[in-house]
Amino acid sequence: MNDLLTFMRAAAAGLRARLAAARSAGEAGYTTEYVLVTGLVILMAIAVVAIIVAKVTGAANAINLG
Repeated sequence: MNDLLTFMRAAAAGLRARLAAARSAGEAGYTTEYVLVTGLVILMAIAVVAIIVAKVTGAANAINLG
């Protein structure tokens, strides 16, 4: 789980850097921002799905069938 958090922090930092570069370009426009924000939302959705899968798998493994 710690690896996922580290990955998410690195991804967010990279996106922030790209967004800052896009804002300083002047002609970057709305499309670049939209793509970056969409990418961030997709990464967050993947993280949420990974967390849910881990919790469901853990709960399923805890079921006593014997």
